[in-house]
This record gives sequence, C-alpha cells and structure tokens, in this order.
Amino acid sequence: MVSELVLDRLSVRFSLPGATVAAVSDVSLRVRPGECVALVGESGCGKTVLANALLGFLPGNAQTSGTAALTGDGPPLDLLTAPDAVLAATVRGRRIGLIPQSPASHLTPVRTARAQLEEAVRVHHPGDAAPRDHVHRLAARAGLVPDDLDRYPHELSGGMAQRVANALALVGDPWLLIADEPTTGLDRHLVDGLIEEFRRMVADGRAVLLITHDLAAAQRVADRIAVMYAGRIIETGPTNQVLDAPRHPYSAGLVDALPDRAFTPIPGQPPLLTDLPPGCAFAPRCHRAAAVCAARPTLADERHAVACHLPC
Repeated sequence: MVSELVLDRLSVRFSLPGATVAAVSDVSLRVRPGECVALVGESGCGKTVLANALLGFLPGNAQTSGTAALTGDGPPLDLLTAPDAVLAATVRGRRIGLIPQSPASHLTPVRTARAQLEEAVRVHHPGDAAPRDHVHRLAARAGLVPDDLDRYPHELSGGMAQRVANALALVGDPWLLIADEPTTGLDRHLVDGLIEEFRRMVADGRAVLLITHDLAAAQRVADRIAVMYAGRIIETGPTNQVLDAPRHPYSAGLVDALPDRAFTPIPGQPPLLTDLPPGCAFAPRCHRAAAVCAARPTLADERHAVACHLPC
C-alpha cells in the first residue's frame, strides 16, 4: 500500500494563564509520494507547530483536534493520538524524517558528527555489519567528506551542520521528509545542493514537506504550495499557479515582496494568535476587505483553492 499523509481539520491550541493560543486551525492537506509540498508563510503563522504536531513534539499544554492519518502497511495511524512509544518505534526517522530548524543546536555537542550518525545507523539498521561504511555513504549523499565527520558540532559551519542534519534525517530511509526552514542562513551553493537532494528524493518516489518562508526556494522545488496565515491555510494549488497568479490578497502580497517582483512589503502586522478576529484574519491588512469579510471564508476543494470572499 502506498503511503500518504492526510491531514483533516488539524488544529493545535496552547493553554496559557488567561489566554489560548490558536496556533493551527482546521488545516487539511494531503502529501503523496513523488511530490514536494511547500508550506509557506510569515514567521509565527503556525508552520513549525504543525510539523511538531505530526511527530509528537508538542509541549504538555497543547491540545489537538482533527486527524493526521499516515497510511501504508496496515491500518492508518493517527499521528495526533498515537502513543509516544509508537511514534518513536515506527514513525520518527523511519517513516518520517525531520530536518529541524537550527540543525547545529539539535546535535549533541560532546559527540562528533560521525558518532551521532553511527548511533543512528545502529538504531535504524541493527543488522548492519558495517555501520561506518553506511555512514560514509550517507555523508557522501549529503555532500560531506569523511574528515568532516570527525568534527564536533561547534566546529561545523552552518552549511556543514545542515548537511549532517540532512544525513541524520535520511538514516532510516523514510518515505516522507519534513524540512523546517532548511535554507535559512545557507549560501546559494548550499541551497542549490539541498534543492537537488530534495528533487532526487521526489524522483525516487519519496515525498518532501518543505516548511519555509523562502518563496524562491519553494518555486524551484515544490510541486504544490500551501500558503498559511494566522494558523490557517488560505490558498493551495500547483506552484506555478499560486506564485504566478495568486488568488488570495495575502499570497499576492508575499509574491510582490520578492526582490525580483515589486519588492513591496505587506502593510501591517499579523494578528495575535491569542486574539484572532472572528472573520478573515487578513482583513485588517487587506486593501480589498469589505463587510463580507466579517464572516470566515472557507477553503474550497479545488485544484487551485482560495479561502477568500473577494479573491484576486
């Protein structure tokens, strides 16, 4: 059975003293093998919270609803309700790999890159008689040479730490890779190499969920784009359609802010996730807003869908 990730009205709330943070609201999304889906939007819109929800990395004050079904061998597994032991044994690193934000901070500071990769190989491939050879193959695929592996995290450049994180994410041969802001802080050469690796994975029949605010990178690698604003997906469709002919005013604003476009920032600030308006959350920043925007728009089930009463 072909694996898929199917999100249906996934929501995440954080309970704080005197307030509730609506970090993710009613997100529905499907990720299939052989494609890269980019989840884009400004910082703080809920992209990383969504990724953490899929892997069971939410803090204790989080409340989830909806479903995140992972299909494949056997019955679908709801990632939101699965016990942590099940996620650790069957999902993390095995069916879903993660490239985290700030990869250097996620590496163990007192162990070399080689030691950490060899440990991951022993965990995911306990019968491997030559873990060092396996590590060298992973390192080469990630663009590392053997000498790089004998460095400690504080000795790694940002690009090298990114490559080690890429290798660690691929140890368990997952069909889905979640890459959370993987191009941040990388120079053009390293970004090019990372995008080539993602495309190789997709051509191999795997899937990539790229979480980013880098629209230029998303345009180069993604088959589909989902635009997120204030915890909701407000537009989704084929990459060329969303970026060349955006239908939501927010998506149009993101595209116009690119240096090779109008280079015009979106006016105003995103709303507080503790005090979202009852209708369209983008209305206070939108030049097209009207009385109808006091009601919350819904995302239609279309190839190029938009949640807007007055689309472009």
